[in-house]
Amino acid sequence: MDKALSQLPPLRDIINAHGLRAEKSLGQNFILDQNLTDKIVRAAGQISDAHVFEIGPGPGGLTRSILRGGANHLTALEYDPRAIEALKSLVDVAGEKLTLVQVDALTTDLTRYEPNLQRAIIANLPYNIATPLLIKWLRQIRETPSCYRSMTLMFQREVAERIIAVPKSKAYGRLAVMAQWLCEASIAFDVPPSAFVPPPKVTSSIVHLVPKALEGEVPDFKVMEEIVAAAFNQRRKMIRSSLKKFLPAITKAGLDETLRAEDLSVNDYILLAKAVQTS
Repeated sequence: MDKALSQLPPLRDIINAHGLRAEKSLGQNFILDQNLTDKIVRAAGQISDAHVFEIGPGPGGLTRSILRGGANHLTALEYDPRAIEALKSLVDVAGEKLTLVQVDALTTDLTRYEPNLQRAIIANLPYNIATPLLIKWLRQIRETPSCYRSMTLMFQREVAERIIAVPKSKAYGRLAVMAQWLCEASIAFDVPPSAFVPPPKVTSSIVHLVPKALEGEVPDFKVMEEIVAAAFNQRRKMIRSSLKKFLPAITKAGLDETLRAEDLSVNDYILLAKAVQTS
Protein backbone atom coordinates (compact mmCIF):
# COMPACT_ATOMS: atom_id res chain seq x y z
CA MET A 1 0.00 0.00 0.00
CA ASP A 2 2.74 2.46 0.99
CA LYS A 3 4.56 1.97 -2.32
CA ALA A 4 1.39 2.42 -4.35
CA LEU A 5 0.48 5.56 -2.42
CA SER A 6 3.95 7.01 -2.96
CA GLN A 7 3.51 6.62 -6.72
CA LEU A 8 0.40 8.80 -6.82
CA PRO A 9 0.79 12.30 -8.30
CA PRO A 10 1.76 15.05 -5.84
CA LEU A 11 -1.20 16.76 -4.18
CA ARG A 12 -0.50 20.06 -5.96
CA ASP A 13 -0.72 18.26 -9.30
CA ILE A 14 -4.03 16.69 -8.24
CA ILE A 15 -5.37 20.12 -7.29
CA ASN A 16 -4.26 21.71 -10.56
CA ALA A 17 -5.48 18.86 -12.75
CA HIS A 18 -8.99 18.98 -11.31
CA GLY A 19 -9.34 22.71 -10.70
CA LEU A 20 -9.69 21.98 -7.00
CA ARG A 21 -9.22 25.51 -5.74
CA ALA A 22 -10.17 25.77 -2.07
CA GLU A 23 -13.59 27.36 -1.74
CA LYS A 24 -14.21 29.69 1.19
CA SER A 25 -17.94 28.94 1.02
CA LEU A 26 -17.14 25.29 1.77
CA GLY A 27 -14.71 26.13 4.58
CA GLN A 28 -11.88 24.47 2.65
CA ASN A 29 -8.20 24.83 3.57
CA PHE A 30 -6.01 22.01 2.28
CA ILE A 31 -2.93 20.54 4.01
CA LEU A 32 -0.32 19.36 1.52
CA ASP A 33 2.52 18.54 3.93
CA GLN A 34 2.47 14.76 4.33
CA ASN A 35 4.69 14.92 7.42
CA LEU A 36 2.02 17.02 9.08
CA THR A 37 -0.87 14.79 8.02
CA ASP A 38 1.09 11.77 9.26
CA LYS A 39 1.49 13.57 12.61
CA ILE A 40 -2.28 14.12 12.81
CA VAL A 41 -2.85 10.39 12.29
CA ARG A 42 -0.30 9.52 14.99
CA ALA A 43 -2.21 11.79 17.39
CA ALA A 44 -5.23 9.54 16.87
CA GLY A 45 -3.40 6.53 18.28
CA GLN A 46 -3.96 2.92 17.19
CA ILE A 47 -6.30 2.70 14.17
CA SER A 48 -5.53 -0.74 12.75
CA ASP A 49 -8.65 -2.17 14.39
CA ALA A 50 -10.92 0.80 13.66
CA HIS A 51 -13.25 2.03 10.97
CA VAL A 52 -11.94 5.55 10.45
CA PHE A 53 -14.08 8.39 9.13
CA GLU A 54 -12.68 11.46 7.43
CA ILE A 55 -14.79 14.54 6.73
CA GLY A 56 -13.91 16.68 3.72
CA PRO A 57 -10.83 14.90 2.32
CA GLY A 58 -10.34 17.47 -0.47
CA PRO A 59 -7.34 16.40 -2.58
CA GLY A 60 -6.63 13.51 -0.19
CA GLY A 61 -3.54 14.47 1.81
CA LEU A 62 -4.87 13.32 5.18
CA THR A 63 -6.62 10.43 3.43
CA ARG A 64 -3.27 9.09 2.24
CA SER A 65 -1.84 9.39 5.75
CA ILE A 66 -4.77 7.54 7.32
CA LEU A 67 -4.31 4.70 4.83
CA ARG A 68 -0.56 4.63 5.50
CA GLY A 69 -1.38 4.58 9.21
CA GLY A 70 -3.02 1.19 8.76
CA ALA A 71 -6.73 1.92 9.27
CA ASN A 72 -8.79 -1.26 9.07
CA HIS A 73 -11.14 0.68 6.82
CA LEU A 74 -11.55 4.33 5.88
CA THR A 75 -14.76 6.03 4.84
CA ALA A 76 -14.20 9.51 3.45
CA LEU A 77 -17.22 11.79 3.28
CA GLU A 78 -16.93 14.55 0.69
CA TYR A 79 -19.52 17.15 -0.33
CA ASP A 80 -17.57 18.78 -3.19
CA PRO A 81 -18.01 16.92 -6.53
CA ARG A 82 -14.64 18.29 -7.74
CA ALA A 83 -12.90 16.46 -4.89
CA ILE A 84 -14.80 13.25 -5.63
CA GLU A 85 -13.34 13.29 -9.13
CA ALA A 86 -9.86 14.21 -7.86
CA LEU A 87 -9.84 11.28 -5.41
CA LYS A 88 -10.61 8.57 -7.96
CA SER A 89 -6.96 7.62 -8.45
CA LEU A 90 -6.58 7.22 -4.68
CA VAL A 91 -9.68 5.04 -4.52
CA ASP A 92 -8.22 2.83 -7.28
CA VAL A 93 -4.98 2.38 -5.32
CA ALA A 94 -6.62 1.80 -1.94
CA GLY A 95 -9.17 -0.69 -3.23
CA GLU A 96 -11.60 -2.03 -0.64
CA LYS A 97 -9.72 -0.26 2.19
CA LEU A 98 -11.31 3.05 1.17
CA THR A 99 -14.94 3.98 0.65
CA LEU A 100 -15.58 7.43 -0.82
CA VAL A 101 -19.10 8.82 -0.53
CA GLN A 102 -20.50 12.11 -1.74
CA VAL A 103 -22.72 13.29 1.11
CA ASP A 104 -23.29 16.19 3.46
CA ALA A 105 -21.60 15.24 6.74
CA LEU A 106 -24.08 17.38 8.70
CA THR A 107 -26.95 15.14 7.65
CA THR A 108 -25.11 11.80 7.64
CA ASP A 109 -25.20 9.35 10.54
CA LEU A 110 -21.76 7.76 10.81
CA THR A 111 -23.02 5.17 13.28
CA ARG A 112 -24.85 3.31 10.51
CA TYR A 113 -21.49 2.19 9.11
CA GLU A 114 -19.69 -0.95 10.31
CA PRO A 115 -21.45 -1.61 13.64
CA ASN A 116 -18.99 -4.41 14.42
CA LEU A 117 -15.90 -2.22 14.30
CA GLN A 118 -14.88 0.58 16.62
CA ARG A 119 -15.27 3.95 14.93
CA ALA A 120 -12.71 6.74 15.00
CA ILE A 121 -12.98 10.13 13.34
CA ILE A 122 -9.86 11.86 11.98
CA ALA A 123 -10.58 15.06 10.10
CA ASN A 124 -9.39 18.46 9.05
CA LEU A 125 -12.90 19.79 9.53
CA PRO A 126 -14.24 22.52 7.26
CA TYR A 127 -14.23 25.56 9.53
CA ASN A 128 -17.81 26.54 8.76
CA ILE A 129 -19.34 23.28 10.01
CA ALA A 130 -16.80 22.17 12.64
CA THR A 131 -18.77 23.13 15.75
CA PRO A 132 -22.16 21.82 14.54
CA LEU A 133 -20.51 18.51 13.65
CA LEU A 134 -18.92 18.22 17.09
CA ILE A 135 -22.24 18.91 18.83
CA LYS A 136 -23.91 16.31 16.62
CA TRP A 137 -21.30 13.67 17.53
CA LEU A 138 -21.50 14.57 21.22
CA ARG A 139 -25.25 14.03 21.08
CA GLN A 140 -24.64 10.55 19.65
CA ILE A 141 -22.06 9.81 22.35
CA ARG A 142 -24.61 10.72 25.03
CA GLU A 143 -27.00 8.15 23.58
CA THR A 144 -24.33 5.49 22.91
CA PRO A 145 -20.95 6.23 24.57
CA SER A 146 -19.27 3.42 22.64
CA CYS A 147 -20.32 4.71 19.22
CA TYR A 148 -16.94 6.44 18.72
CA ARG A 149 -13.64 5.34 20.21
CA SER A 150 -12.00 8.69 19.58
CA MET A 151 -12.20 11.88 17.54
CA THR A 152 -9.06 13.66 16.32
CA LEU A 153 -10.22 16.91 14.80
CA MET A 154 -8.85 20.14 13.39
CA PHE A 155 -10.39 23.36 14.69
CA GLN A 156 -9.47 27.00 14.67
CA ARG A 157 -7.30 27.57 17.76
CA GLU A 158 -9.99 29.79 19.31
CA VAL A 159 -12.54 26.96 19.08
CA ALA A 160 -10.03 24.43 20.41
CA GLU A 161 -9.39 26.64 23.44
CA ARG A 162 -13.14 26.84 24.06
CA ILE A 163 -13.39 23.03 24.01
CA ILE A 164 -10.72 22.51 26.70
CA ALA A 165 -11.41 25.67 28.75
CA VAL A 166 -11.70 25.53 32.53
CA PRO A 167 -14.18 27.35 34.82
CA LYS A 168 -13.57 31.03 35.53
CA SER A 169 -11.70 31.49 32.24
CA LYS A 170 -12.81 33.71 29.37
CA ALA A 171 -12.99 30.79 26.93
CA TYR A 172 -15.13 28.64 29.26
CA GLY A 173 -18.64 28.26 27.91
CA ARG A 174 -21.20 25.99 26.30
CA LEU A 175 -18.70 24.10 24.16
CA ALA A 176 -16.40 23.32 27.10
CA VAL A 177 -19.22 22.02 29.28
CA MET A 178 -20.84 19.86 26.61
CA ALA A 179 -17.53 18.42 25.36
CA GLN A 180 -15.99 17.78 28.79
CA TRP A 181 -19.21 16.29 30.14
CA LEU A 182 -18.95 13.48 27.60
CA CYS A 183 -15.27 13.31 26.62
CA GLU A 184 -11.72 13.69 27.80
CA ALA A 185 -10.45 16.51 25.58
CA SER A 186 -6.93 17.78 24.93
CA ILE A 187 -5.06 19.83 22.36
CA ALA A 188 -2.45 17.60 20.67
CA PHE A 189 -0.61 20.38 18.82
CA ASP A 190 -1.07 23.63 16.91
CA VAL A 191 -0.93 24.05 13.14
CA PRO A 192 0.30 27.39 11.73
CA PRO A 193 -1.53 29.16 8.88
CA SER A 194 1.44 28.50 6.58
CA ALA A 195 0.64 24.76 6.63
CA PHE A 196 -2.56 25.32 4.63
CA VAL A 197 -3.42 26.14 1.04
CA PRO A 198 -4.67 28.81 1.05
CA PRO A 199 -3.33 29.93 4.45
CA PRO A 200 -6.14 31.00 6.82
CA LYS A 201 -5.82 34.10 8.97
CA VAL A 202 -5.77 32.07 12.18
CA THR A 203 -3.77 29.33 13.86
CA SER A 204 -5.46 25.92 14.04
CA SER A 205 -5.22 23.10 16.56
CA ILE A 206 -5.66 19.35 16.59
CA VAL A 207 -8.03 18.33 19.39
CA HIS A 208 -8.18 14.71 20.55
CA LEU A 209 -11.41 13.63 22.25
CA VAL A 210 -12.05 10.26 23.90
CA PRO A 211 -15.59 9.47 25.09
CA LYS A 212 -15.99 8.85 28.82
CA ALA A 213 -17.65 5.83 30.33
CA LEU A 214 -20.92 7.29 31.62
CA GLU A 215 -22.09 5.81 34.90
CA GLY A 216 -25.24 6.11 36.96
CA GLU A 217 -28.00 8.54 36.06
CA VAL A 218 -26.97 10.56 33.02
CA PRO A 219 -28.78 13.82 32.12
CA ASP A 220 -30.69 14.09 28.87
CA PHE A 221 -28.70 15.90 26.19
CA LYS A 222 -31.48 18.41 25.47
CA VAL A 223 -31.88 19.27 29.14
CA MET A 224 -28.15 19.77 29.60
CA GLU A 225 -27.94 21.84 26.42
CA GLU A 226 -30.86 24.06 27.44
CA ILE A 227 -29.40 24.79 30.87
CA VAL A 228 -25.91 25.51 29.58
CA ALA A 229 -27.18 27.71 26.74
CA ALA A 230 -29.39 29.74 29.08
CA ALA A 231 -26.57 30.21 31.58
CA PHE A 232 -23.96 31.37 29.09
CA ASN A 233 -26.35 33.52 27.05
CA GLN A 234 -26.29 35.78 30.13
CA ARG A 235 -22.91 34.77 31.50
CA ARG A 236 -22.35 37.97 33.49
CA LYS A 237 -25.59 37.55 35.44
CA MET A 238 -25.99 35.44 38.57
CA ILE A 239 -27.63 32.11 37.87
CA ARG A 240 -30.65 33.11 39.98
CA SER A 241 -31.34 35.49 37.08
CA SER A 242 -29.97 33.69 34.00
CA LEU A 243 -31.47 30.37 35.17
CA LYS A 244 -34.53 31.80 36.88
CA LYS A 245 -36.84 29.08 35.54
CA PHE A 246 -34.58 26.46 37.14
CA LEU A 247 -34.39 28.01 40.64
CA PRO A 248 -36.02 25.05 42.43
CA ALA A 249 -33.50 22.71 40.80
CA ILE A 250 -30.62 25.03 41.70
CA THR A 251 -31.68 24.79 45.35
CA LYS A 252 -32.16 21.02 45.09
CA ALA A 253 -28.67 20.63 43.62
CA GLY A 254 -27.20 22.65 46.49
CA LEU A 255 -25.71 25.31 44.20
CA ASP A 256 -25.08 28.91 45.23
CA GLU A 257 -27.58 31.01 43.26
CA THR A 258 -25.27 34.04 43.37
CA LEU A 259 -22.68 32.30 41.19
CA ARG A 260 -22.35 33.11 37.50
CA ALA A 261 -22.28 30.69 34.57
CA GLU A 262 -18.49 30.66 34.37
CA ASP A 263 -18.18 29.80 38.07
CA LEU A 264 -19.98 26.46 37.74
CA SER A 265 -17.91 23.36 37.01
CA VAL A 266 -18.93 20.75 34.48
CA ASN A 267 -20.01 18.55 37.39
CA ASP A 268 -22.17 21.41 38.74
CA TYR A 269 -24.02 21.54 35.43
CA ILE A 270 -24.49 17.77 35.53
CA LEU A 271 -25.93 17.97 39.07
CA LEU A 272 -28.24 20.79 38.01
CA ALA A 273 -29.47 18.88 34.95
CA LYS A 274 -30.19 15.83 37.10
CA ALA A 275 -32.10 18.01 39.56
CA VAL A 276 -34.15 19.49 36.72
CA GLN A 277 -35.07 16.04 35.45
CA THR A 278 -36.14 14.78 38.87
CA SER A 279 -38.03 17.92 39.96
